[in-house]
Amino acid sequence: MIDNRKYVIQGIFLIIGVVFLIQLFAIQVIDKSYRQAAEQNIVQEVIQYPYRGLLLDRNGEIMVYNEPLFDLMITPKQVVNLDTLGFCNLLNITKSEFNEKIAAAKAYSYVKPSIFYKQISNTEFARIEGTLDQYKGFAIQPRIVRAYSYPAMANALGYISEISKNELKQDTINYYHQGDYIGKSGLESYYESELRGKRGKKFKIRNVRGIDQGRFNDGKSDTLAIPGQTLTSTIDLELQLYGEKLMAGKAGSVIAIEPSTGEILAIVSAPSYDPGALSGRNFGENFEVISQDTLKPLFNRPLMASYRPGSIFKIVQALVALQEGVIVANTKLKCNTALIGCHNAASHPFGTSEDLVGAITNSCNPYFYQVMRKMVMQGEVEDPYQDSHIGLDKWRSYIDNFGFGGTLGIDLPGENGGMIPNSAYYDRAYRGRAWKFSNIYSLAIGEGENLVVPLQMANFAATVANRGHYYTPHLIKKASEDGEPLPQFLVKHETEINSEYFEIAVEAMAEVVRSGTGQYRAKLPGIEVCGKTGTVQNDPNPDHSVFIAFAPRINPKIAISVYVEGAGQGARAGAGIAGLMIEKYLKRDSAVLRMEPYILKGDFLY
Repeated sequence: MIDNRKYVIQGIFLIIGVVFLIQLFAIQVIDKSYRQAAEQNIVQEVIQYPYRGLLLDRNGEIMVYNEPLFDLMITPKQVVNLDTLGFCNLLNITKSEFNEKIAAAKAYSYVKPSIFYKQISNTEFARIEGTLDQYKGFAIQPRIVRAYSYPAMANALGYISEISKNELKQDTINYYHQGDYIGKSGLESYYESELRGKRGKKFKIRNVRGIDQGRFNDGKSDTLAIPGQTLTSTIDLELQLYGEKLMAGKAGSVIAIEPSTGEILAIVSAPSYDPGALSGRNFGENFEVISQDTLKPLFNRPLMASYRPGSIFKIVQALVALQEGVIVANTKLKCNTALIGCHNAASHPFGTSEDLVGAITNSCNPYFYQVMRKMVMQGEVEDPYQDSHIGLDKWRSYIDNFGFGGTLGIDLPGENGGMIPNSAYYDRAYRGRAWKFSNIYSLAIGEGENLVVPLQMANFAATVANRGHYYTPHLIKKASEDGEPLPQFLVKHETEINSEYFEIAVEAMAEVVRSGTGQYRAKLPGIEVCGKTGTVQNDPNPDHSVFIAFAPRINPKIAISVYVEGAGQGARAGAGIAGLMIEKYLKRDSAVLRMEPYILKGDFLY
């Protein structure tokens, strides 16, 4: 009996031993999770952030590049026996700042790394690198920030900054992590997926004291970071810088387009800011200062500001009326100021009968009042109120085809579409009360409820230059490896106006500069400029100065719109700046730039 018990006890111990052996075999050989957990204690994953793509001008000159910086990462669980005072002295931070950063890191994760101290410069890094190994739980993460060759074009280039919590939630592909940088505005935002590249990973072995022991698994688990695409823009940097020089101290915009492609040669928003101010550790402080500036330097006027178009809209009215057959080129109408005032009485006395070219040359308001009335009230029905509804909507459909009343689709975020009214708009405005042409006649001269964006007016100038078509304005010339822009920028947009009518508009615009309101500051020796002045009402403040143009008349190379807020007549600031930009682009070093001192001085109201 006793012997049997002995065997039973031995058997039990044997079984227990076998179970333990099997379990140990499973832990060490079959189940890799324990091995992986052990390795996690000594293997550190280091994200390799890719270099963000460069931005070049159309001639290959670098506009935006990268500058290396370093983030100090923290994994709270690994921080032990920290000499807090010595650590604060090393980073030149206070104890309260340290406590605040530690609390933020622990709130994010106790075991995952997060940024403790961001954007350490190369100089700072060299100072602290040799000492950091003494502080367990901290590691350096290389990063990049944007740097700029010139303090220009800030609104169009945009900026990058740390991704927000809302943006992280909206990241459906789970590409981004907390602390990553993302394009927030401008080209940086629109082309984020092309510019950001693809991150890589590197695995390092560290001992329990946090000292780097080399690469894990001989680097076989590492993945290389793939740099972002270098994007070639449509911008002519020399012209861009000149435009910013001319607009210094002013408010408004300048947009120049190559008519044959829709490529934007220059896009100036004034006032603006130095793009370098929104790059680096002082981003937050600088952004607050810039965003609170009452002159609104963050407001991208070329595509966000909306203005009444003023007299430059008379070219649009002429083309629509010609297409509808309510006038012909030699239709003569009297300058009847009993209908509406005419501001060009000196060269265009009351009662003068002008044909279409003469009316555009002299910017005759009564002529276009009568043209618009013919357009809106065509006698489709006997009721003048209903007839006005039908005529206005027909007019609006033509206007839409020029790209007004909606966004054009430029490769920048935040584009404003302006506003062109239709009958439904006035039905709402008049709250069911009857209305007709006599209530809306100010549309005839580009005033009233008409609102356009400077980008749209530059695009319209390009449309006239092309005699009836345009390509969507865009800023990136090469957005892919095959050297092409995005497909939508290769589409040709046609208007519903016959090309023969555009020739009449071209002749009228040439006459404006040859002998009309644009002759004093937009006329250039050896270049036939076609343009139109506009003086946009801005009561009770001074009017806005507006000018659109293209040149040369045959085979145009540049189309432009200029808006200078509060600068008075379009024949002054607007025409002067447009003329200088055209001359600079077409003549380069041989340009005389006669009007430059006048524009730089900026005294336009007299």
